Amino acid sequence: MRGIYTAAFLDRLTDQQARRTGSGPLDLGRGFDLVVGTSTGAIVACALAVGVPMPEVVDLYREHGASIFPHRIGGRASVVRRLFAGRTFVRQGDAALRSALEAVLGDATILDVYDERGISLAIPTVDMSNHKAWVFKKTPASGVRDDHYRLVDVCMASSAAPIYRSLAIVDDPNSPGARKVFADGGLWANNPIMVGLTDALTIAKPDQEIEIFSLGTCPRPEGEHVVGDAANRSMMEWRLGADVAPLSIAAQEFAYDNMARLISEALSHCGRSVRRVRFPNRPVPASMMPFLGLDDSRPEAMERLVAQAHNDADLTRSNCDDPRNSEGAMVRRLLESLPTASASPRPDQR
Repeated sequence: MRGIYTAAFLDRLTDQQARRTGSGPLDLGRGFDLVVGTSTGAIVACALAVGVPMPEVVDLYREHGASIFPHRIGGRASVVRRLFAGRTFVRQGDAALRSALEAVLGDATILDVYDERGISLAIPTVDMSNHKAWVFKKTPASGVRDDHYRLVDVCMASSAAPIYRSLAIVDDPNSPGARKVFADGGLWANNPIMVGLTDALTIAKPDQEIEIFSLGTCPRPEGEHVVGDAANRSMMEWRLGADVAPLSIAAQEFAYDNMARLISEALSHCGRSVRRVRFPNRPVPASMMPFLGLDDSRPEAMERLVAQAHNDADLTRSNCDDPRNSEGAMVRRLLESLPTASASPRPDQR
């Protein structure tokens, strides 16, 4: 559900830029050669790549969140209920998410985006047939394996979070009648910055500068003081595994951000210009803590996430206007380079 924060942040930032310049709505997707996203980030990434306005993505979460997550995992009572009725909840959520995605993304494929919009995509997931990482990909250096996968199926696959949602069963366009099963890409690349850096290095020209813009989903403040018998946790203390996901997300986000930073610095020292910026990069207010559950679809939670996104976008805009802020200058140049959104049909509207 925290994807609503990402969409609202991008909408606020680009809307402010459009109003400042007196232009029409801006096409953020076309500001990039490569767009990468995992799990809920895959939904935002695919929407950007196909040219869906961010307000439509915000509305997707607002209007369908409660159907996608019909049961929130909270205290122990909800855990017990989930134990006996979990399949019903995830089955309902799976159908609701697919319906919502089809309304926004239509029948567009990865190849449609590449051919018609000139944008490369890389979307991490996990292939359940061999429990190995899989990246749905179309770039100048990739093959044709994923060309005809629909963006809806790609998003279903990347966001199929164990415990919270069903595994994703999607049609294999390379083998008529065959199907493949995927699990959430967040199991290995919740923060996909290393996927983006790897593909950028693969497809960029040797003398081409690489700029990476990394945006999160309002990550909750993490950490705990564990003493005595509290270390002896079993399934109930982990809420049948539901508490493992936020732990994995926090650890991955920190680790991959720092690996990308160190590798980027090393490459730059070797003469390969690689710059990255993660925004926003300030601590999340403590008042947001009750509203940051991965499956929290309450209206008040969504409104708080949207409000926080707007606050953070305003701060980012302030950084853009600060001549002493190098990261703000990098974001400002990106915003100033964006084309106006075209009135021509999106790939899904042909």
